[in-house]
Formats: sequence, C-alpha cells, structure tokens
Amino acid sequence: MNIIQTIEQEQFKSEITSFKVGDSVRVHTRVVEGDKERIQIFTGIVIARKGTGVNASFTVRRISYGEGVERVFPIHSPRVAKIEVEKAGVARRAKLNYLRDRKGKQAMAVREKAI
Repeated sequence: MNIIQTIEQEQFKSEITSFKVGDSVRVHTRVVEGDKERIQIFTGIVIARKGTGVNASFTVRRISYGEGVERVFPIHSPRVAKIEVEKAGVARRAKLNYLRDRKGKQAMAVREKAI
C-alpha cells in the first residue's frame, strides 16, 4: 500500500452518520478554549457536499439574527464530534446554492421526506 493511503486510513472515522444534501442536521463540534474543551452545536441545512475520502466536506447553512451563516465542516475531522440528522429533506439537485438568495422562512424551505 502507498504511504499516502496508509496515512489516510488512519485519519478515517469508522462511524459516520449518513446524511445528504437537504437534510437538517446538528453538528457537534469540539471547541478548545485555553485548557478547557467543550462541545458547541451548529444547526442548519446541508446545502453542499464535496470531495471524497479524507477530503470530503459539507456545508451547513442557517439563519442567525436575520443573517445567513454558513460553515464548512470536514467529515473526517477530529473536531467534529458527531452529526445528528434532525429532518430528512428531499433535494432535487446536488447543491442548494439558491437558498442563499432567499429571505425569512423561504430560506429554510426544503421539502421534508414523507416517511
């Protein structure tokens, strides 16, 4: 096996929650402040996924105090403690960039999956 592949295998997370574009998720991130560590939750809609393997990442968007906030998280990062899917959404495209132009409730409007 190649040296790069062996290093990548060490970086992989074994348990990853399966989610897709359009889902509402809660991302638990580890935040280090001085010598203390705490968990901070970022909740929003997944508007994009990109990359493969260790380089895979996803973008989460939410509206906070009337402003759109986006964060990009690497899936295999040690800073991401866990990912919870709140609601499964149905997206008809791979990237939901059109949500950036919307305001209010329409900015969070993605069809919910009928179970």
